[in-house]
Amino acid sequence: MKTITAAAAIVSALIPATSWAQDAQYELVDYEDIEWGALNPARGDASPRAGDLWGDRTADRASGFIVRFDEGFSSPPHIHNITYRGLVIDGAVHNDDPDAAQMWLSPLSFWTQPAGEDHVTAAEGRVNIAYIEIDSGPYLVQPSDEAFDNGERPINVEAGNFVWLDGRDIKFLFSEGAEEGRGAKTAFLWSNDQTGERGSLVHLPNGFAGQIATGSGSFRAVTTGGGIAYSNPQMPQMTALSQGSYFGSAGAASHQIACSADNGCTVYIRTDSAFTLIQ
Repeated sequence: MKTITAAAAIVSALIPATSWAQDAQYELVDYEDIEWGALNPARGDASPRAGDLWGDRTADRASGFIVRFDEGFSSPPHIHNITYRGLVIDGAVHNDDPDAAQMWLSPLSFWTQPAGEDHVTAAEGRVNIAYIEIDSGPYLVQPSDEAFDNGERPINVEAGNFVWLDGRDIKFLFSEGAEEGRGAKTAFLWSNDQTGERGSLVHLPNGFAGQIATGSGSFRAVTTGGGIAYSNPQMPQMTALSQGSYFGSAGAASHQIACSADNGCTVYIRTDSAFTLIQ
């Protein structure tokens, strides 16, 4: 896996409405419907709670899941068998070497944890929620004495350090006010040259009502706050989504989305094909 935080130039082609495949497959999981279990079953009740949004974190496949940490949680030093990416949705999360000073990552902050590297994870907010994704599984917690160096290095990016690009910088965001900087904007988080997958944050202004038209590949999106209403051709009635909810598709698809939050709405998007935001 190759991870970058630079704002890479990604040109997404406009997809005509007539090209949307009738057999596109859609997925929707609201945060309120997540089935919770132990992130690390070996620790029982001391483990954070976790629930899959897509895929299966216990299988040999890619997956994305929500983790919920209790206030004051602090893990013992440990490693993982696989590399993961993390995005803080609510609260404050610390993830670093066991001897590192605590650096609390606020909502929308992004981090990566390389396979085999010894580290601790802690949380200090009253409510602490993070989205975690892996490119292969299963997701396992292992003791520090099994640590190894897989050649990757961790990344911790506080939300305030993102470089946001809007319609004055890039041309694939089609929304009202784009040229004046009042429309949608994006921050690129990572890309994988081998698979063509990439992850980014897309921020929609208050009052946005439009659609995300996708290419023929896979598309996955996670809401990072409230104020989002959603529908698709197979579920035409607009539905309010809680923070930490998921919607996705396979094949050329159309996702209807609206934002009513005063400060706008931010969605994390993982995709391996072009998508276009249309208002």
